[in-house]
Amino acid sequence: METDNLYRVEKKDLKKLEELLTECFAKDPLYEKLIPDDEVRRRLLPELFKCDLEEFFQTCEIYADSEQLNGIVVVSDETEAYHALKDYIEDLIASLKTDHFLIKEDNSLKTLWNFIVGKDYLNSKWTDDIHEDKRLHVIYLAVRPSMQHHGISSILMNEVLSYADENGLIVSLETHNEKNVELYKHFGFSLFEIVEKHFNLKQYCMVRQKALRKACKESEWA
Repeated sequence: METDNLYRVEKKDLKKLEELLTECFAKDPLYEKLIPDDEVRRRLLPELFKCDLEEFFQTCEIYADSEQLNGIVVVSDETEAYHALKDYIEDLIASLKTDHFLIKEDNSLKTLWNFIVGKDYLNSKWTDDIHEDKRLHVIYLAVRPSMQHHGISSILMNEVLSYADENGLIVSLETHNEKNVELYKHFGFSLFEIVEKHFNLKQYCMVRQKALRKACKESEWA
């Protein structure tokens, strides 16, 4: 995905990006299940997001509303050429870094075990059932809590959807927060399936078909 209408996040923005994601997902149902203890979660999330972001800078596009990074969207373009060995190595390195950090920070291995049994919530494996390579996958759509209800999520998502429409792509994403389902339906997404494995947690898997965009005003939703 390429756009000149948003700020393309660079590696120099990594620290701000880590802080934004940590703030946005500190109370996310997924991370509350994976890391139940509030203090442990506060300590672990920044490093976990750092591991993710190092991989995302290699494999995804990261855009923000501005250099202030009040909101960001991380998009994986599934139409790009697939390099199995390269992707496998990158995933393996990221996984090893994450596992090493979890073991170091929680010697009880409880957190590591949660990440192992909860892998189906983390790997977007469900998208294999879509059987469509002409697709964008939204990994993160996050807006700083203090900046919500200012239309930032609409600015970010509408740019993704415009690119998808121009290039004949479907768009997929998942959320673990039930209240977000209606938000994404407003953007034209439909519920594809619900994943519920190992935890008392539902992952809402959503797909927006080609050229079914529901335009939304920047003043709506945040």
